[in-house]
Amino acid sequence: MTCTGPRRCVRRLQTIYSSRIRVLTAVASVVALMSAAPHVSAQRAPLLTWPSGAAKARFQIAVPANVRAEPTTGRAYVILSRTNDTEPRLQIGRVGAPMFARDFSAVAAGRGITVDGTDLGTPVADMADLPAGEYWVQAVINVYSEFRRADGHTVWMHDDQWEGQKWNSSPGNLYSTPQKMRIDPRAATTIQLTVTQTIPPIVVAADNEYVQRFKFQSALLTKFWGRPIYLGATVLLPKGYATSGISYPVNHVQGHFSVSAPYGFDRDTAFRAWWNAESTPRMIAVTFQHPTPYFDDSYAVNSVNVGPYGDAFMQELIPELEKRFRVIKEPWARWLSGGSTGGWESLALQVWHPEFFGGTWSYCADPVTFTDVEGMNLYKDDNAFFKQITEWHRTPTINSREVNGEVRQTAQQRAWMELVNGTKGRSGTGQLDVWSATFGPVGADGYFKPVFDPKTGVIDRSVAMYWKENYDILEYLKKNWSTVGPKLDDKIHIYTGDMDNFFLDRATHELEAWMQTTSNPRNTGYFVWGDQRGHCYSGPGGNIARLMDMAEHGLRHKPAGTTTPWWKNQ
Repeated sequence: MTCTGPRRCVRRLQTIYSSRIRVLTAVASVVALMSAAPHVSAQRAPLLTWPSGAAKARFQIAVPANVRAEPTTGRAYVILSRTNDTEPRLQIGRVGAPMFARDFSAVAAGRGITVDGTDLGTPVADMADLPAGEYWVQAVINVYSEFRRADGHTVWMHDDQWEGQKWNSSPGNLYSTPQKMRIDPRAATTIQLTVTQTIPPIVVAADNEYVQRFKFQSALLTKFWGRPIYLGATVLLPKGYATSGISYPVNHVQGHFSVSAPYGFDRDTAFRAWWNAESTPRMIAVTFQHPTPYFDDSYAVNSVNVGPYGDAFMQELIPELEKRFRVIKEPWARWLSGGSTGGWESLALQVWHPEFFGGTWSYCADPVTFTDVEGMNLYKDDNAFFKQITEWHRTPTINSREVNGEVRQTAQQRAWMELVNGTKGRSGTGQLDVWSATFGPVGADGYFKPVFDPKTGVIDRSVAMYWKENYDILEYLKKNWSTVGPKLDDKIHIYTGDMDNFFLDRATHELEAWMQTTSNPRNTGYFVWGDQRGHCYSGPGGNIARLMDMAEHGLRHKPAGTTTPWWKNQ
């Protein structure tokens, strides 16, 4: 990649060499998967199988009345780990410690909740395949609450406690003390576990002269969900804010839930030194908290499943920010940025509100078109779990990879991992779940209608078309370019690694290719690609360079005659 000037980057040419490398690594990944299970025909690539029930061991989890007196509805987890350096519940993840889980409803205090060999697990799907041996074992109860939604549906979900939908650390959830024991899944035994501890409330750091927070109940979202729903923000103020009396441009940083200081100001000494340097343009940076009953972030759009978060973001949250702090309330001084979930969000907010925001710097965005959703083509594939290459040959769909092309997880492994964390999309941190919740229609049971069957992988084309019509950013731009395009002049700046671990580069390539064909107006945004860079590439120089880009962008687009006391060297 070659750069000329402070902001103009010329996208590097894709070479034949790098193209060959990608083909070779893709082939090697499939071969590696097939060789891992030599007993499976090479013409029918291996997929996971549903629990057989061959495991005869069962776990019985008790909730004593002195821990929780009222009947409980929720999901019970049993986690097994070889070590207890950290509790097993804190060792789970995409490829973390094995766990198995089951839903339960209205179980009275003192009554047992069973998890056994019929329950799906992750990353070991069938308990029968877990090797016999010594494990540290821990049980966790994720408590669900009743939501009587305004659309007439009643659903049971985890009510976020300002932890960002992390059931293993959510205040009010219950857990047992880890016990070391010998487990033989194929032996007919009952292992008794008792949850005796309750996760305490989240402790939020105190405000100071630089970092301040606010939180309030959203009227729009509370009405939709039938329970109190909260919005919030963490604001990073510039040096001298308290005494300057001037107003500042603001960087709206999008992304996953966190109440920590934006840009790691409270722990990154290099960033803090730059932020406070005399030559640094003064601005405000703010991260937003808008967790939903499905996920740690709402994607800032209206959704029939998640609620009117788009309206709440634009009509409640941003106005609250602009009421509490001295920000320049003009589009040229409102800048968007974010990576991954925040990458999609920052791009979508700019596209759907082109006259409110003055520019977006979007990094490694979630799929901007649904022709590639972490390996799945929702518009062409019939099954999310595999590609049917010929009538007789199929290969697993790869969900994520290492930068060198090695397979990290297949689509089926990822989907089943989320399913173990929570059925009906209630995994809390499941990316496939939140996309279905945010982008999909309501199902007959009040939960979202899934775009693919979580057990079999069969894609529901009608749901995929609903995604396309309502939330596909590329399709929206194609349909509305004549009216939206002029409002996006010089406002779109996208950064992506060309070996993004979740294949997010593929959809972004499609967006770039189309935008290069635009006319009336011609697109004047830009795409910057990181050669052999993974998730989440934010361009040369990282956050500091992007903030300088934003400040310079503001100087170029401010109305004639506007002074800039927020940038002292101008």
